[in-house]
Amino acid sequence: MSTPSPSFSGDASLSTVRSGPSDTLSARQQAIIPIGAFAAAGDIPRLGDALDQGLDAGLTISDAKEILVQVYAYAGFPRSLNALGELMTVRDARQKRGIVDAPGNPPGAPIPTGDALLAAGTANQTQLSGKPVAGPLFDFAPAIDRYLKTHLFGDIFARDNLDWQSRELATVSMLSALPGAESQLQSHMGISINVGLTAAQLRQLTDVLANRVGNDHALRAREALARQQAAR
Repeated sequence: MSTPSPSFSGDASLSTVRSGPSDTLSARQQAIIPIGAFAAAGDIPRLGDALDQGLDAGLTISDAKEILVQVYAYAGFPRSLNALGELMTVRDARQKRGIVDAPGNPPGAPIPTGDALLAAGTANQTQLSGKPVAGPLFDFAPAIDRYLKTHLFGDIFARDNLDWQSRELATVSMLSALPGAESQLQSHMGISINVGLTAAQLRQLTDVLANRVGNDHALRAREALARQQAAR
């Protein structure tokens, strides 16, 4: 199995996102896709438009913040910080137009610390991936294994104010913007299926990428989905 990039949430979120499966993405879910892609690519002008449209589609300020904080796990702190600055700009501009966006919620459950954080992160990673994640890479660099399990799987994505499906839609969209991350993109197509997104919904994700972001992004996502389906 290729090394998965991090993306997950707690058990409460999983039960929520697996209820009521559908073959189509909601308007809110579709709005996440260009936000993730443009933020990871560092395309701030187009990100601003995508954020404006996403808030119109029902994203809360908290939803948008969670997505843009998550960007740093895939594209680094500079692009995450720039994207969050653009969200502030968009929010302020909307307020001047008389639009009051729902603030959303902070995480409802406390994030564990110490050994409990490692245990929680390991459990989240295993549940999302469908099996324990191990391999020569992690034996070679055990520090990255611990960072994945504690900081990412056990800290950031344990934040339960954004459900797992939303986090995976964001992750796949971010990775589609990063040439050279095809292995991680394929892994996250599998994780997306594990958290209840259907193949039809993931094909719709690639269509949204083609229509609203770019053909290169869509091609990478379509190829990753095809490889993941063939592997299954």
